[in-house]
Amino acid sequence: MIRLAPAGQNMAKKKIAKTRKTVARSIGSAVSKKRDRETLAKIGTMGRSVVTSSLAMREPFVNIPMRSISNMRFNKRRRILEMGSNTQRRDLFNLGQSRKFMQTLLLADGCKQLVEAEKTLSLRGMYYMSLHTIAGTKEKTFDNQNESDPILEDLEVALGALREELHVFAKKAGTMVGTITIVDTGDEIDCRRMGSGGYSIPSIVEPEVIQFSKCEADFVLHVEKNTVWSRFNEDRFWEKHNCILTEGGGQPSRGLRRLLHRLHEELGLPIYCLLDCDPWGHYIYSVIKQGSIALAFESRRMAVPEAKFIGLRAADYERCELSDDVKIDLTDRDIARARQIAAYPWFKDRKDWQREIKRMLANGFKMEVESLITKDISYVTDVYTPQRLQAEDFLD
Repeated sequence: MIRLAPAGQNMAKKKIAKTRKTVARSIGSAVSKKRDRETLAKIGTMGRSVVTSSLAMREPFVNIPMRSISNMRFNKRRRILEMGSNTQRRDLFNLGQSRKFMQTLLLADGCKQLVEAEKTLSLRGMYYMSLHTIAGTKEKTFDNQNESDPILEDLEVALGALREELHVFAKKAGTMVGTITIVDTGDEIDCRRMGSGGYSIPSIVEPEVIQFSKCEADFVLHVEKNTVWSRFNEDRFWEKHNCILTEGGGQPSRGLRRLLHRLHEELGLPIYCLLDCDPWGHYIYSVIKQGSIALAFESRRMAVPEAKFIGLRAADYERCELSDDVKIDLTDRDIARARQIAAYPWFKDRKDWQREIKRMLANGFKMEVESLITKDISYVTDVYTPQRLQAEDFLD
């Protein structure tokens, strides 16, 4: 028998829901305007510096922090990667740098227009917005998007602002489902009711866009690929174990990493990473945990130093009694990458990780999480992962 709520009760519920959305929009709008003012101030400072040099008859230049491992340092106390102080000077009258100098200012002007107009553009859209033929020549400002994207990354580090703060977004990458309700641009979304596809994580997940309305989850389980995520979602692992389930399609996007950081910092949720037993799975964990070289200047807003690795381990071939069919021979590239990761300062002093990488190299093969299907279709959701979580059997 279906019971119908009194009309007054339905009206009250609608008013409450409307109030929640209004409050979320108000909070988001306030945060957004504050961040926009800060971003515009940074762009203005860069522009004034160029103008001041020009008026003083000095060569205009822009300093770009170097995005290389030589300019990175590992903060042991914070357990995150941080960018060093080394910069590369980009001069207008240096023939080898003048093109990039002008491209940097061109994109900075484009971002300024976006922020002032309170609009956003995709990376592709930003390329076209800045594309034109220079007057009196046949030369274009950009040959292709592969030329504009790295300049935008340079602009990010020069300004100390994520591209999302510059109102530029990338394509959606990542999926989420679980016991949490969020507000996305004023729309309330119950991630328990997202069907087989899940909630598609946008590239901009800042508080002015996404707010956490209600969360009952005990932890977040991040898996490497959509194929594994689909198995967990179909088996409703998130419902049985009261968690949030995310995936990044391999290397996690910036939006996903930022969201994991917010779920951990703002809601206090532990982050567990179920990844492949290979150098690339290890690197993905490193990026989530310590941050990446390219975005070291934003590690404090993206890294999750407390994240745990509960992924497939080199010992699982014997421990789980897997067949030879699951073995994937390590390539020379795999071996070189594994040794490189083992030498990272944030892995070098971790004995458990040194043993793990050494054993994988000794095995001579790697394994994917999907290999557990050879035991049983739902072995990874019914046995492997619950046992790891219960025993707190993870690498840190």
